[in-house]
Amino acid sequence: MAFGWIDEQAQARRRAGLVRTLRPRPADSPLLDLASNDYLGLARHSEVVEGAARAARVWGGGSTGSRLVTGTTELHGELERELADFCGFEAALVFSSGYAANLGAVTALAPHGSLIVSDAGNHASLIDGCRLARGTTQVVAHADPDAVRKALQTHEGSAVVVSDTVFSVDGDAAPLAGFAQVCREHGAGLVVDDAHGLGVLGDGGRGAPHAAGLAGADDVVVTVTLSKSLGSQGGAVLGPARVIEHLVNAARTFIFDTGLAPASAGAALAALRLLRREPERAARARAVARELHARLTAEGLEAVRPDAAVVSVRAPSPEGAVRWAADCRAAGLAVGCFRPPSVPDGISRLRLTARADLSEGQIERAVRVIGETRP
Repeated sequence: MAFGWIDEQAQARRRAGLVRTLRPRPADSPLLDLASNDYLGLARHSEVVEGAARAARVWGGGSTGSRLVTGTTELHGELERELADFCGFEAALVFSSGYAANLGAVTALAPHGSLIVSDAGNHASLIDGCRLARGTTQVVAHADPDAVRKALQTHEGSAVVVSDTVFSVDGDAAPLAGFAQVCREHGAGLVVDDAHGLGVLGDGGRGAPHAAGLAGADDVVVTVTLSKSLGSQGGAVLGPARVIEHLVNAARTFIFDTGLAPASAGAALAALRLLRREPERAARARAVARELHARLTAEGLEAVRPDAAVVSVRAPSPEGAVRWAADCRAAGLAVGCFRPPSVPDGISRLRLTARADLSEGQIERAVRVIGETRP
């Protein structure tokens, strides 16, 4: 029977407690949201919503084609210039998603004969980029510059080190300065995904590379998403102008994909301008994360100390994590539930988003529900 193996895999997922389901949410959910990636609380901000609506009214519902044909509007160029300026890089290139940005950057910057050194904790989009690239990939121990150094010592020729800046599972930060030093010792490039750093880390939310003093470096390329702190949709690559020009000509997820919808570009641009005016939102997101961690650990829960806005709470098992998240939802709290294969170490977790717009009362309520529903 065609696709008969799907039934076998479905049964295996059920036995392991790893079945995933879609859960459509209403426009006005009654749940307290600690599950989304809306770190700054901007997805529903009136200025961001109006930015999306205005762009749709001016430019239409879609970009109408690939960026190299009809899909590049003046709005895209405006967003790219302001994003590059905000983060401290020479140039930027907007993609239809953060996933596409990572695929495009890694595959275009790791040609045949090159070495890709990939952190063991990297996001799936970076992993898939490594798999699709024509270079050879070597996976190294998590957040370990010495492991990166050893890998680079084995290779003669072009090399690139690939890492998240803030890892999405536990919310721990990569040692970017250490990675950059090792790369420079061996003439390697550094490509980092700042999806969870932009809007949260650095001066006024300018990102983890900016905080590490790497913004604008000619050997550093940064990918970001517009769908987390900026409350929109899409992704971008930031870096030297010559790298961005290369991506325009070589990144397949840019060349052959329809451009980002104008509404998403307009929303992201509005959010970026709002963040410029209100840089305290970044500090507030970090403060909420620290407060959540302190209160959860005071309740006797095993939570990872956050480096940005992700707070991870260990669960006893995949089934226990699913049940815990469901019980939280029944009590009015939405939390993330991470299980294998989403977690590289095989340990299931609740994943909490520390949003800048959470009140003290909401923080207290979230901690109380998580403590009362623990398995």
